[in-house]
Amino acid sequence: MTSKHWTIETDDGGIAWVCLDKADGNANVLSSEVMLELDVLLGPLQQNPPRGVVIYSGKKSGFIMGADITELTSITTPERAYEVTRLGQQLFDRIEALDCPTVSAINGFCLGGGLELAMSTDYRVALANDKAILGLPEVQLGLHPGFGGTVRAIQLCGVRPGMQLMLTGAPVTVDKGRRIGLIDRVATEDNWREVCRELLAARRAKHRPPLLERILNLGLVRPFIKPMLTRQVAAKARRDHYPAPYALIDLWAKHGAAVRTGYEAEARSFSELMCTATSRNLVRVFFLQNKLKAQGNKPSGKIESVHVVGAGVMGGDIAAWCALRGLKVTLQDRAAEFIEPAIKRADALFAKRVRDPKELVATVARLRPDVAGDGIAGADLIIEAIYEKIEAKRSLYATVESQMKSGAILATNTSSIRLQELRTELRQPERFIGLHFFNPVAQLPLVEVVRCDDSVQDVLDSGFAFVKAIGKFPLECASSPGFVVNRILAPYMTEAMHLLGSGVSLAAIDEVAVAFGMPMGPIELVDSVGLDVVLHVSKVLGTQMEGPVAEQMAAMVARGDLGRKSGQGFYTWQDGRAQKGRNSGPLAPSDAADRLILCMVNEAVACLAEKVVTDADLLDAGVIFGTGFAPFRGGPINYARERGIEVVLARLQELAGVYGQRFAPHRGWSDLQAVE
Repeated sequence: MTSKHWTIETDDGGIAWVCLDKADGNANVLSSEVMLELDVLLGPLQQNPPRGVVIYSGKKSGFIMGADITELTSITTPERAYEVTRLGQQLFDRIEALDCPTVSAINGFCLGGGLELAMSTDYRVALANDKAILGLPEVQLGLHPGFGGTVRAIQLCGVRPGMQLMLTGAPVTVDKGRRIGLIDRVATEDNWREVCRELLAARRAKHRPPLLERILNLGLVRPFIKPMLTRQVAAKARRDHYPAPYALIDLWAKHGAAVRTGYEAEARSFSELMCTATSRNLVRVFFLQNKLKAQGNKPSGKIESVHVVGAGVMGGDIAAWCALRGLKVTLQDRAAEFIEPAIKRADALFAKRVRDPKELVATVARLRPDVAGDGIAGADLIIEAIYEKIEAKRSLYATVESQMKSGAILATNTSSIRLQELRTELRQPERFIGLHFFNPVAQLPLVEVVRCDDSVQDVLDSGFAFVKAIGKFPLECASSPGFVVNRILAPYMTEAMHLLGSGVSLAAIDEVAVAFGMPMGPIELVDSVGLDVVLHVSKVLGTQMEGPVAEQMAAMVARGDLGRKSGQGFYTWQDGRAQKGRNSGPLAPSDAADRLILCMVNEAVACLAEKVVTDADLLDAGVIFGTGFAPFRGGPINYARERGIEVVLARLQELAGVYGQRFAPHRGWSDLQAVE
């Protein structure tokens, strides 16, 4: 039997080999068309069961990536969502109920609905793979599994592993999958078919979780476990911001993964979540990621070796990240003593991220200290990451440019200085770009790719390709003071200083921002970025603070209290954490949230109007991944649209009347109104 996406071949032993190879796609996804064909395909298998069924993928990219997320956007009512969800559940129920043993052969990524399908078969065989490829990431879209996963994950893995898989959304490796019960056998490219035949012939009992996990699922025990799970989630996400993990806990606590009631309850819960603003906006963020990745064309050359000049926190961490991602890296500074701390930080990063001993040795070897700068001559990309002094950077470029090989690219990691001011003496200024990383490099996913009007497109394309190759999201932006992220953060942090100057406590200011959905408050952010950097950027952007707080910050910088990197800023820092204690100071005024957030939104509108970024969606993506702007709100422009352009404008004008011109609406709002 053959259809558009599925084929079935029955071998001489009576085993039906069912292959999913989605037409017109590089990866398998469970689109409505794929699911409808599966519905038809299951009929003959139910009527005339073969000796066994093996479901496998015709794609080299993996098994099944999950549901077709593009189709989620067309579902607008809980009623329609429920219909779709129940159909999916019923299809997988039919697979589970087949009157013959069944196996899923997993050859790579098996996520979301793909893993839910695999869990509906009796056994799962996975090809050996060191990557984390097995997961239920629905929580990252504001959802939980909806095709039976909330029931089967607990039945197979037990309460703790199953809930961990669903609450975090983080995928696991094949080895861990085998340990927790997702995988029955591990195979190779050469023997997976034989392993499937062995499992079908053995007809052993399906995997059950250990006794302790089964005890934790008992009705008498669940009420004691639920508060623990809720506290773990609450430490990372608020229920009013991200309801999905709480809904998942509620489902389990009430139904205990019971087949009789669990599937129906799952479908009802899933359908309600799908129509929330949180889920709609997190699905939007998923597509924004893809839009960031789609920037640029295929470049003429490939960047394989990188030379970084400046072994401070930023330069050293950029070098370490590039080496971790497989590039050959040389790291230069004035003397070995300035490079040594960067190498120590790199070794700690490598030890944390690389588990295989041989790969760890290879990773360490890819990063080489280079005081003399010998690596410049062979590097495909040279990244300058020294202190923010224009003359020092220009002087360095004169030396570097004379040693670079033909076709190499020179880039700066400047956080705020316009490229036009830096490239004045370069022989090929049009080949000079900005690659602005954010601190901490290992955690923040965005890199601004900065261009001038005459920048060579192939050089920009190489910049995009490099950023994507090291696992980051590129954002193209024009060379303008502060570019995008720092420009938008500057009024946010400045307004926090105004609140601080009016007597509001540090913790109260931060709590307002976190309550809105920011990952950290602006005071903690100032400490994280560094007080010296914040003061410098504020001067470049012309938003320097005035009054006692500005004097306080200048004095703190003068005595070396720079924030997290020095251990002391507005907060004291221990082990990378701000020591906040209890908030016993004055509470924030009722308009504090709008003061902090709407100044950012206003600046985002200015960036769009001035074409620093030419696309509103890309701007939203950059602000989300560069500043942490509450993902469940979909970005600053999307937030303004959802709140109402007229409402936001009126609020800005009201704030301007009270606090001055820093809240005056930018002229760009009229452009947004025109497209509403």
